[in-house]
Amino acid sequence: MILNGVVGNNTHRKLDTGEFRGFALVDEYAPLIFINNADFKAAQMFTLVHELVHVWAGAEGVSHFGDPLVPLPHEIEQFCNKAAAEFLVPEVELRDVWNQAPEERRYDFLARHFKVSTLVAARRALDLKLIDQEAYFEFYRAWEEDERRERLSGEGGGNFWNNQNFRVGKRFGSAIVRAVKEGRLLYRDAYSLTGLKGETFDKLVQRFGDGL
Repeated sequence: MILNGVVGNNTHRKLDTGEFRGFALVDEYAPLIFINNADFKAAQMFTLVHELVHVWAGAEGVSHFGDPLVPLPHEIEQFCNKAAAEFLVPEVELRDVWNQAPEERRYDFLARHFKVSTLVAARRALDLKLIDQEAYFEFYRAWEEDERRERLSGEGGGNFWNNQNFRVGKRFGSAIVRAVKEGRLLYRDAYSLTGLKGETFDKLVQRFGDGL
């Protein structure tokens, strides 16, 4: 799995969640899931499971969920959404605990119980008709504003090398480093595969090469 929220390492070119939230590439030996790290963390969890279902079903796909109440146009996307929702918040269990949740903090209670976000809990309740659209959108608008404030307060770029662990991936990075050291991969190709070059790539070799 790879997470990245910008084009390559260019922090001025963020990936637009309006265009895609993630995608899955199906391969017998090396399937790949990419998650748009510019998205809300709660949305990323759903995207991850959604893309996993794509891999299990053997069907590649690009996630773009759009309006939360507009049905997805393709059957495979509908199937992946339903499977992801059931995996994260099983219907039978949700109905069992629904009345145990205090009304004023119901979604927080459900989020803790199922180990998911409050957004996933609320959307699952809507799909199972435990709440109506008006109640869902009242919650959704408040949630979106909270997430936006949290994201703005946390902006600062993070640690470049910690980000590479997600963008390149430790396993993939280690495989590239090993291939370079053994002479099976040219530096030119390694630069192209990682998006890093020169001294920056050498630092990657030092970091990922320690475990070889």
